[in-house]
Amino acid sequence: MIEEVTRKRLALFTGRANPELAVEMAEHLGIELGRVEVRTFASGEIYSRYLESVRGSDAFVLQSMGPPLNDNLVEHLIMIDALRRASAKRVTAVLPYYPYARQDKKALSREPISTRLMANLYEAAGVDRVISVDLHTGQIQGFHSVPLDHLTALPLLSDFIAGQTQGSRASITIVSPDAGGVRMAEKFGRRLQAPIAFLHKRRNREVAHQVEHLDVVGEVQGRICVIVDDIVDTAGTVCSAAEMLVRRGAAGVRLAATHAVFSGDAIDRLKNAPFEQVVVTNTVPVPYDIRFPGLEVLSIAPIVATAIRNVFEDLSVSAMSDGLNDRF
Repeated sequence: MIEEVTRKRLALFTGRANPELAVEMAEHLGIELGRVEVRTFASGEIYSRYLESVRGSDAFVLQSMGPPLNDNLVEHLIMIDALRRASAKRVTAVLPYYPYARQDKKALSREPISTRLMANLYEAAGVDRVISVDLHTGQIQGFHSVPLDHLTALPLLSDFIAGQTQGSRASITIVSPDAGGVRMAEKFGRRLQAPIAFLHKRRNREVAHQVEHLDVVGEVQGRICVIVDDIVDTAGTVCSAAEMLVRRGAAGVRLAATHAVFSGDAIDRLKNAPFEQVVVTNTVPVPYDIRFPGLEVLSIAPIVATAIRNVFEDLSVSAMSDGLNDRF
């Protein structure tokens, strides 16, 4: 008779998109980052091979979906496939920023639902679980047939803002840049015990990133306005919102957002906008050479690392959010 006590082994690997975040997560977990070779052939094809045994391991593979997004996405899928073929016991995709998250429904006829395609691709590659931060919409969880642990950076951002504005004579108002973000603003408001306002906007469906109309709903005059959002892409909406708030008499304007995608002219827009401070996290890497005075990049590593540990030890992940990811 052969008797063996089952042992669990946590292994953390990363793609090439954001190695600094992975190193920090490994430090929080008290483990060494796993060794993996990833390279790109002259033809553009991506190759991956693990340089240590992963057989029977609980493997977590991190990839940040910054630019070039599609290359990083394919690299992640290939790394997951390699883990599955190397007999990892469980494979968890760690996606701090979920790719194609804004294409979660059809706004016009003959459009794709690309977010659902992403879910299909990850499950075809062989993931058993997904970990992500501040999904653009909660319905993305329903696109997966495997568990998706939805984390939030809201406590990290709100606690930082609270520390920065403590002692100010002006009261705080939390501002959503559009009606769709009101729920997120309400959660910020409850945590900071502050009222909310929102900006009503109408997008041009034919021209991407173009806003046709903007107006403020709520009290902002003489108050420190904190615009909160999940994604800053081209920064057009938040910069227009900041200018509108200043015109309406705001005492100061700050921005707090989870995912700093910063596409196109976003950096120049943010530099020239009337923001006293822009606070983001490193779910997407923010290169040092594009950072500017007033930009604060907070690390999401402790939150994601704690979630990884809880998944590995079969502990609750939802308890980490203290109900902040609940719908109501």
